[in-house]
Amino acid sequence: MEGCRDTCHSSKPLSLSSSKTQNPQEQKTQRASFLHFTYRMDGESSKRACVKVGNDGVGGRWDELNPEILASIFVRIVPAEVMVRTVALVCRRWMEAVAGPYCWAEINLENWCRKCCIANKFHLIDPLVRKIVRRSRFTFRRLSTYRLGNVGFSYAANCGRCLKILQIPMSEVTDQVVEKHSGSLVNLTFLDISYCVNITVKGLKAFGLQCKSLTHLRRNMPPWELPTKFEASDVNDHEALIIAEIMSGLQRLDLAFNRLSDNGLDAILTQCKALTHLEIQGCWNVELKGNLEERCEKLVDFRSPWIHEYEDGHAESSDIDSREDECDEESIYSESPSSSDLD
Repeated sequence: MEGCRDTCHSSKPLSLSSSKTQNPQEQKTQRASFLHFTYRMDGESSKRACVKVGNDGVGGRWDELNPEILASIFVRIVPAEVMVRTVALVCRRWMEAVAGPYCWAEINLENWCRKCCIANKFHLIDPLVRKIVRRSRFTFRRLSTYRLGNVGFSYAANCGRCLKILQIPMSEVTDQVVEKHSGSLVNLTFLDISYCVNITVKGLKAFGLQCKSLTHLRRNMPPWELPTKFEASDVNDHEALIIAEIMSGLQRLDLAFNRLSDNGLDAILTQCKALTHLEIQGCWNVELKGNLEERCEKLVDFRSPWIHEYEDGHAESSDIDSREDECDEESIYSESPSSSDLD
């Protein structure tokens, strides 16, 4: 007699169920459902099969696919946290695929990190980043996190010879750590250090000196009020001048709510000959005097200080929206990411 099959919703942890049999001599069958797949274990033979279940019955055996093909499927349809905590439990082949490097060429943990912050579990972020970087066997090309600390950054940077995209908004990383560990990021082309208030002009200079392949820098800062009158103390062109001097190969530059003035903007436009996209929304010290506005308008995409449609504001609203989802999400906080399911 066949066993019962539990229906597992994608938002709940994976579960296994076994049914009672009328005849003890008959096979016992356990099944688990995930993304419409069924994992079957025959009690006597200990054979495991991961098969596709449809309206017409059982289809092909997915446990026979090699890890690279499985990984290419997983990364397209499954968030990283689900891949770690759920996919790996379906069958041995799936566990091997998730444990290997193929799933982690592009590491996107930003949403998971945001949820950790909302749940006041900041301490989980750095250990998880370290474990996922190890799983990639140091071949990861992209790392996207949120509120990354010094420990997580230093480990990722030292293992980031292949890294091309680094997105660490709102990180706690300091200048000293950037200066010490950015030397391995020689292949970096896109850097996002928005809202990283502990990174100053010193850290920015270190990135510029080490990351010679950089073509896109995102350095948006927290909004500040439009001043009622000009104050010299509000002007700070240091970062703009460093960018112009050291990052002259930039093609895209996002500097929303920076405190640069016309002098800093002029230096960037003069030195960064390849620049095509420039965002300076909220840079209230910029007045676009002389021919600055004309030079900016020649760019492919230019967003002046006075455009009010600031897109990055969506990040805050998404945090608020995700709070409403927290009541429905228990699984990823039930255990620490440092537990054995991440090893």
